[in-house]
Amino acid sequence: RRSRRRKSVAIAYEGGQGDGAEPRRPRWEPRDWREQLERIREMRRSKDAPVDEMGVQKCYDSSAPPQVMRYQVLLALMLSSQTKDQVTSAAMQRLRQHGLTVDTVLQMDDETLGQIIYPVGFWRNKVKYIKQTTAILKQKYGGDIPSTVEELVQLPGVGPKMAHLAMHIAWDSVAGIAVDTHVHRISNRLKWVKKETKHPEETRVALEDWLPRDLWKEINWLLVGFGQQTCLPVNPRCSQCLNQDICPAAKRL
Repeated sequence: RRSRRRKSVAIAYEGGQGDGAEPRRPRWEPRDWREQLERIREMRRSKDAPVDEMGVQKCYDSSAPPQVMRYQVLLALMLSSQTKDQVTSAAMQRLRQHGLTVDTVLQMDDETLGQIIYPVGFWRNKVKYIKQTTAILKQKYGGDIPSTVEELVQLPGVGPKMAHLAMHIAWDSVAGIAVDTHVHRISNRLKWVKKETKHPEETRVALEDWLPRDLWKEINWLLVGFGQQTCLPVNPRCSQCLNQDICPAAKRL
């Protein structure tokens, strides 16, 4: 019994590819998800969405010392909440011109920091969160950022999506799926969740229950760009979508 259970878990993660037969699936899987995923990859092949050109992974100084780079990744993520990639990227460029390190931000007064990051969404709150988080990083982590999701989400202004992306980008570690509004919306439209989810964290748990772990890092990048260009929040471009014939939402939208 134990060996059968171990084998079934392996099948769930490997997806049963290559044997030409339908494997026994111990876990629920969405219909047509592999084909949908391949078509999204095809639509994202040009890598020309805002997230590709101005996303957080493009905002930090790759020549900076690792500790500084990781801090810049976290700050870019904090700025990106409720903010378009173009605006986040511009704010990060202005911050980097002032020398973006833990010490320079701690030495900066709130008014100056606010002027630099404006007009990111909720910039006044972000000034407060950035200063509080930066002080904690200095005092508790020696100027570095935490290396676990559990510690990252304890920082002021850092939510689960930011924490998972920080793990992906700053630490090159996959602890879970980063679910933002695009991933949340598209997962529900494609029925990649067993039942409709109301919040991104519900969607993350639902996706992690069936999606093979080796896809966890890629799925955020794929769906965010797809959501920016094709599967828009309002008036999605279904006529341009390669998944139009196998998308459960295409006929309704």
